[in-house]
Amino acid sequence: MSTFIAAFAVLMVFFLLMSIGYIIKKKAVAGSCGGLGALGIDKACDCDDPCDKRKAKMAAEEARKEKLTKDRIL
Repeated sequence: MSTFIAAFAVLMVFFLLMSIGYIIKKKAVAGSCGGLGALGIDKACDCDDPCDKRKAKMAAEEARKEKLTKDRIL
């Protein structure tokens, strides 16, 4: 039973450290350099045109990038 408690405590410490890293960097945990991108697959679906939800997300990302370059101090 003590092994289970020790393993659970270690797991919770790692979750705590990952959450602190997320809060500080405001960046989600990213995968490695492998995955679908390494296979040449750009999108998760085979659609020629992204859906409205994806278009809105892409527009919001573009607006954020423009704002960051506009308000850049250095």
